[in-house]
Amino acid sequence: MWCPGCGNGIVLGAMLRAFEELEYELHNTVVVTGIGCWGKADDYLLTNALHTTHGRALAFATGIKAANPRLHVVVLMGDGDGITIGGNHFIHAARRNMDLTAIVVNNYNYGMTGGQCSGTTPADSYTSTTLYGNPERELDICRLAEVAGANYVARGTVYHGWELQQLIKEALNKKGFALVEAVSPCPTHFGSHNGMREPVEMLNHLKEKAVTMDAYRQLKEPERDGYFVIGKLAERDAPDFSTNYERMRGRIAGARKEGEPA
Repeated sequence: MWCPGCGNGIVLGAMLRAFEELEYELHNTVVVTGIGCWGKADDYLLTNALHTTHGRALAFATGIKAANPRLHVVVLMGDGDGITIGGNHFIHAARRNMDLTAIVVNNYNYGMTGGQCSGTTPADSYTSTTLYGNPERELDICRLAEVAGANYVARGTVYHGWELQQLIKEALNKKGFALVEAVSPCPTHFGSHNGMREPVEMLNHLKEKAVTMDAYRQLKEPERDGYFVIGKLAERDAPDFSTNYERMRGRIAGARKEGEPA
């Protein structure tokens, strides 16, 4: 259902191959989606799926995981849906360290509704609502997740399909809140306004501008403009929400047993 040249199919394929390698089963896997182009990925899935309201996918996913911690819960969001409209839910899901895997496709605009500027639209870029260039600085999804407390943070692109699959697999294996940002500039709206009218131009752009952390550090400050880092960016082993919640329940049970106020 996606536009010709859209990278969503590449991300979907990477995710499904990761599911297969990890032997995820249909009955214990829940994919929660928001509104937007990437949110329509649930149309192709046979897992349990919940298509939610704009910006609220992580709120619904939090409830699912809290109710049944044994489920594999994966949340699919776009930059407009998950970060711009749903930014507050994103921060608190990472802060709580919910045992969820969030896969955010960053296409640099609101692709489904006409190519409007989003919170991740690069500064000075052209969209249907920034005809003379975006006057705002873009939001770094990965840095936001890291400072909010996520246990795993990674970024890939739809050009680097094999690497993206491995990052998703690592994220699914990680206990706690795990984020994978998949950079995939919208070819229909963003690309047509920003020198990437053909999908191959978008892929060549990602090939050139997406670099490893070591390569990025070797660039001088003026040279870094337009480049971004891909790969695993942060990892920690903080207890997830369910672990902390069960520990709290144990304290309450112990206090009641000893006759203390609970």
